[in-house]
Amino acid sequence: MFKYVTKGTFDAYNWSLVENKQKFIGQIMTGKSPARSVEDVDATALSYAEIKALATGDGRIREKMELDVAVTKLKTLKANHTAQQYELQDNALKYYPRKIAETKLYIEAWEKDLPLLQANQAKDGAFSMTVLGRNYTERKAAGNAIFDACSLTKDPDVPVDLGEYRGFPMQLRYQNAKFYVTLKGALTYEAELSNDHVGSIMKINNALEEIPKALAEGRVRLALLEDARKSAWEGSKEPFPKEAELREKQARLTQLNLELESTDRNPVRAGEEPEEKSLSDGAERASEDSGAPAPEPSAPKQKDGKSSILQALRGSRPPAPEPPGPDKDLNKEAAL
Repeated sequence: MFKYVTKGTFDAYNWSLVENKQKFIGQIMTGKSPARSVEDVDATALSYAEIKALATGDGRIREKMELDVAVTKLKTLKANHTAQQYELQDNALKYYPRKIAETKLYIEAWEKDLPLLQANQAKDGAFSMTVLGRNYTERKAAGNAIFDACSLTKDPDVPVDLGEYRGFPMQLRYQNAKFYVTLKGALTYEAELSNDHVGSIMKINNALEEIPKALAEGRVRLALLEDARKSAWEGSKEPFPKEAELREKQARLTQLNLELESTDRNPVRAGEEPEEKSLSDGAERASEDSGAPAPEPSAPKQKDGKSSILQALRGSRPPAPEPPGPDKDLNKEAAL
């Protein structure tokens, strides 16, 4: 398929309209633009001055079309930049402070639970767990006692006090057809029970062993959040990098529009002689001021030497009405 474009016609303008529409549709279909909204493409029409400039090969119309596209693109970039500024400012004032406060609370809780865990470490592989008031030193026996306690759970919504492990109180609860053991400290740690009794004991122990790792990760997360809040606040203050270019192109576009509108309001018409007309108008005004009758204007001539009918009609005066008198009455009676 071939597409042909003719120089000096409306083809360039029409293709520019198609280009703008395609950019709008592409932004919706692909979602590549960072903006969450897009502006509609307004209907564009050529003024008489633009049509005249395009027909005569005036380069201003091409410059205007290029500036229209450039200004629209820069305005879109500025809108995206402004939206990002608001988002960064909102994050710096609301999101990051909330996350920082939340992370600090977790860190404080882990710092309280870690000494308790370290004070109850098993020495030389020794094991000790209290289940329903009885102390067990073997993992398998402790696992069997926990599964026996599961049969005592009558109300799923009410947890059962199970015992104690490494200084943390244990509770048994039932949820979604599964049993869980929770260990309560400054924070609550949870382990899901399985059919393997020894494996269930290992899950309970691993839930507590995650405290040092969680504390270290929390401190790293806190530092990252504080840096992110600082960067977001600084980024929210950055101006639009192409503001000067946008103002310059907008000013030039406004100037072009005024020039084209001026051309449309004051067109150059062939056959007009503004100098002769101004002299005739001056003579008429002078005669009105002095009270003397204005001289009859001579019929202007066109370039080929012939009188201009339109200008002759403009310069003609209607005959003065006849004054009433006896002659007029006699004429009227004779006519009757």
